[in-house]
Amino acid sequence: MQKKTAVILFNLGGPDKPSSIKPFLINFFMDKNIIRAPYPVRYFLSRMIANKRSKNEAGSAYARLGGKSPLLENTMKQAGAIQGELGPDYRVFVCMRYWHPMSDEVAQLVKDYAPDKIVLVPLYPQYSTTTTRSSIQDWNRACKKHHLKTPTSLVCCYPFDDGFIKTSVEKIKPVYEELQQQKGNPPRLLFSAHGLPEKIIKAGDPYQWQCEESARKIVEALGIYNLDWSVCYQSRVGPLKWIGPSTDEALHKAAKDRVPVLIYPHAFVSEHVETLVEIEEEYRDEAKKLGVPGFARVETVGTGKDFIASLAERIKNQSKLSGFPNSQNQRFCPMQFSQCCQNETARLGF
Repeated sequence: MQKKTAVILFNLGGPDKPSSIKPFLINFFMDKNIIRAPYPVRYFLSRMIANKRSKNEAGSAYARLGGKSPLLENTMKQAGAIQGELGPDYRVFVCMRYWHPMSDEVAQLVKDYAPDKIVLVPLYPQYSTTTTRSSIQDWNRACKKHHLKTPTSLVCCYPFDDGFIKTSVEKIKPVYEELQQQKGNPPRLLFSAHGLPEKIIKAGDPYQWQCEESARKIVEALGIYNLDWSVCYQSRVGPLKWIGPSTDEALHKAAKDRVPVLIYPHAFVSEHVETLVEIEEEYRDEAKKLGVPGFARVETVGTGKDFIASLAERIKNQSKLSGFPNSQNQRFCPMQFSQCCQNETARLGF
C-alpha cells in the first residue's frame, strides 16, 4: 500500500470580513511569541490594541481590500500549485495562525486523512520565533488535543533556496528595467521585510540576519553592475524600539539622494495587506509626498514556477526523513543566534 503524506502549509491568516478584523487582531496580539508578557497583560493589551486598530489603521487598510484579507485565497493557490507538483501520494493542507482555518480545524482534517507522515512547511522563507516557532507550537498543541500522533518533520526555513532566489530575480528584473527606462537613471532596490522589536533579535532570533543575507543572495543572482540596494523594515507597531532602518527612513533617504525606489518584500511569499496596501498605496503616497523621483513595487514570488517546484522538492525529500534536525535543515545561522531553529528543537517539539 502506498504511503500517504500530509503537508501543512503555515501562514499568518487574515480577516475574511469586516467583523473578523477585531478578533483576528486579538488572536495576533494574544500570541506569547508576539507580546512576551504574562497572560493577564497580553489579555488586556490584545483587546486594547485590537479595539483601537480595528477602528483605525487595520480597519482602513482592509477596507481598501474590500473588507477582508486576500491571504487565504493566495495561499490556497500556492497550495494547489504545490499539490500539482507533489502528486496523489501527498495532500496539502493550509493552516493559518490567527484566523480560519486554524490549527484545531486542520489537525482534525489531517487526522481524518490518516497520513503515514506529516511535513510542516512555513510560508516564511526566513525563520523567526514570531512566525515559524509560533505556528509550530500552536500546531503541536492542536495535535495533542486531537490525539494526532503521526511522525512529523519540518522544512524549517529556506532564505537561500535556489527556487526562491531565482523567482525573486525573475520578479525584480523587468520592474527594475522598466523603472530605470522611465526615469533615466538606475533605481535603488529596497528589500522591505516585516520589522520586529529589537529586543527579540537581541534574544537570539535569527530573522534579521536571514533577511539581510537572503537579500544579499538575491542581489548576487541579479548580477546588476554596481546595484544600489539596501534592506529596510516595515509595519512597526507600539512604543518599543524596532530593528531598522525603517522603510519610511529608507524613503526619506531616497528623496534626499534623488533616486527612484523599487520595493521588493522578500520576507513575504504571498500578496496581502502589507504588500497591497502598506507598500503599494501608503509607501507610494509617502514617496510622492517626499519627492522621491520614481516608485515601483515588485510582486511576491506567489506561484512562481521555480519557487513552487523547489519547495515541492524540499517537501519530497523531507517526507523521507524523520525528526529534526536533519540533512534537509543543515545549520547556516551563525552560532550567536541561540533561537535559530537548530537550537529550538525542544520548543518546536522535535
